[in-house]
Amino acid sequence: MQFQDLKLNNMLLQAVKQEGYTTPTPIQEQAIPYILDGRDVIGCAQTGTGKTAAFALPIIQRLGTDKRRRHIRVLVLSPTRELAAQIDEKFGLYGRETHLKHTVIFGGVGQQPQVKAIQRGVDILVATPGRLLDLMNQGIVKLNTVEIFVLDEADRMLDMGFIHDVKRVIKVLPTKRQTLLFSATMPDAIQKLSKRILIDPIRIEVTPQSTTVEKIDQSVFLVERTGKKELLQYLLRDPAVERVLVFTRTKHRANNLAKQLTRAQLPADAIHGDKSQTARTRALDNFKNGRTRILIATDIAARGLDIDAVSHVINFDLPNESESYVHRIGRTARAGASGIAYSFCAIDERKYLKDIEKLIRQDIPVVTDHPFVSTAVEPEPPRRESKTDRNNQRASRRRNRRQNNRRSSDS
Repeated sequence: MQFQDLKLNNMLLQAVKQEGYTTPTPIQEQAIPYILDGRDVIGCAQTGTGKTAAFALPIIQRLGTDKRRRHIRVLVLSPTRELAAQIDEKFGLYGRETHLKHTVIFGGVGQQPQVKAIQRGVDILVATPGRLLDLMNQGIVKLNTVEIFVLDEADRMLDMGFIHDVKRVIKVLPTKRQTLLFSATMPDAIQKLSKRILIDPIRIEVTPQSTTVEKIDQSVFLVERTGKKELLQYLLRDPAVERVLVFTRTKHRANNLAKQLTRAQLPADAIHGDKSQTARTRALDNFKNGRTRILIATDIAARGLDIDAVSHVINFDLPNESESYVHRIGRTARAGASGIAYSFCAIDERKYLKDIEKLIRQDIPVVTDHPFVSTAVEPEPPRRESKTDRNNQRASRRRNRRQNNRRSSDS
């Protein structure tokens, strides 16, 4: 199937071509026709499957090229600032030949430029829940004209504690609207929410939940915790590691790694929740534009970041939640490309590795030909006593008591 088979207009087909897209991804192929028809849609798809285009392209076509006075006709809710900015950017790229106005609002920066953009009038508003509620409470944002509502990364909203904010936003939306919900997984809370806010939805599931991208070449390095930094530098000096995302479990470690790598002539930036929005934006821009080839991140960057040509993902720390592994390595192999994922595993992380392999239903190959191989042996779990063992121990104790009694009577 080609994009022209999806009934997109010539302007959008040209925009798609300029972005270098040749054929639609499965989520685009299945979702675009239903969204064009005005149907409510539940899209269950992992990140990296092209779902932003799957809703942005048909939304732009549905809005048309109306030049009337601007009011908010589309609301897209996103869990993170980075993802919100990327979605807004995509609307700008796909709709560059239209008269549609769009803007993005999120916290961590001053609100005044965002307020001015809204006051000038927008058709499409992309927002994170916190800043949106702030501006709604101030009377700056009114949602009574919304025709299409998109809830993106719904399960991530739940994980980050935003679900109550999302419900507060939904309460003020017009009941007559088109609703599109996208989520990588469908926990019970999201299923219940979907039943409340969607009407006769089309359900699209393009990949089994919680499975890894098939084109990712995965491997694990067994290494002492103290040897991880040296192993990381060793791997990063390979010219084949062109653009790499390194994941750590803590913000502190992300900062330290970025400093240590930079001192070792391997310039790196760090991105995490404690960084200012300006610093996060600058680090992402440097990485996207190739000025920095190494980005150290916590899991805030594991979901939704759309960065082309990430050749490698390195799990410096294995995540203690198996699904985070899937989302992390999904930063490579975007839009059908191949990718490589390395994971460092210290002895106290072996249990996390087992959980990950159980989730993805495959064993991850172990790399043994590197200079920092761990020789630590995982301790054997304590053996559970069998019923026979317990019976034998009781019998032995009885024999000992009888023998002691005899000795006492003989004396």
